[in-house]
Amino acid sequence: MEDSIFTRIIKGEVPCAKIYEDENIYAFLDIHPIKPGHVLVVPKLQVSHFEQLDDDVYVQLFLVVKQVARRIKQILHSERVCVRIEGFDVQHVHIHVYPCNSAQEFYGEEDRLEKEPDYPALTEMSKRLAFY
Repeated sequence: MEDSIFTRIIKGEVPCAKIYEDENIYAFLDIHPIKPGHVLVVPKLQVSHFEQLDDDVYVQLFLVVKQVARRIKQILHSERVCVRIEGFDVQHVHIHVYPCNSAQEFYGEEDRLEKEPDYPALTEMSKRLAFY
């Protein structure tokens, strides 16, 4: 299987604004955020569908999602934190975790993927949300 963009990020081949890493899980800011503070939490092992994950990694993944959600609420003072699992664009399990104060914010802007990433803002946000 060819390495996904997320595997390349984890290997350090593609830069990212990392906020968390342990032996099995990696979390970094989405370069096309629905809202500032939009984090992707991924297993280091590349699999296409979350139900294919080993049970231990699955549980660890969701424990990290919970930690990230708490951190987003704490640092960004969000009323809620949204969690989405999709995987249509990258064939590597990834969970979107981001601040959310309304149902409209859950879906985000339709054209966000066409916008140029704001790398200085991502760097600053990663400093605020990082666990290290």
